[in-house]
Amino acid sequence: MKLELDHIAVAGETLQQATEHVAQTLDVAMQSGGEHAVFHTHNTLLGLADGLYLEAIAINPDAPAPACARWFDLDRFSGKARLTNWICRCDDLDAALEMLPQGFGRPVYIERGDLRWRMAVPESGVLPYDNCAPALMEWLGDLRPMHRLTTCDSRLQMLEVRHPQASDIAALLAPYLHDPRVTFAVGQPRLSAHFKTPMGDRTLS
Repeated sequence: MKLELDHIAVAGETLQQATEHVAQTLDVAMQSGGEHAVFHTHNTLLGLADGLYLEAIAINPDAPAPACARWFDLDRFSGKARLTNWICRCDDLDAALEMLPQGFGRPVYIERGDLRWRMAVPESGVLPYDNCAPALMEWLGDLRPMHRLTTCDSRLQMLEVRHPQASDIAALLAPYLHDPRVTFAVGQPRLSAHFKTPMGDRTLS
């Protein structure tokens, strides 16, 4: 079983706040995304230079409340827009969940336009280790957001995962995730992404 970094997510109380946080930090223009019917959220997107992409996401205030907890712990989100989640893809989500401890969630089928995927979402919406563990997903079919996004000149240099039990998270993922850009450090729960951009080094947190 192999995990690969797929994208990172910035949440906001509103989509405008999340979008502006990314745009101002990286000096970029975000691109339109769409609606997520299951969790009633919406997003904007940014294609990065290294094959990754970045998502700004928020609850859609015009949509009805979902029948379950929203992904990315958005039901409890408050405060300034910030980097809240990192998402890893795999070829077999069911197998991945069997290999990992309970808490990563159950597979939920999701579609946005012609994109199809399965995402593991905990019943509470809260991922292990105070949301510092990655969300797991499996793309269905060949279409990916990166296939239609305009790629900017910003490149992820490092994704730092801070948590009091950082060594436990690192040990848990070590057999499956081999990405030198992902690092773990002891500290209060927090994610920060360090980028190389045409305007110099920037940190998104």
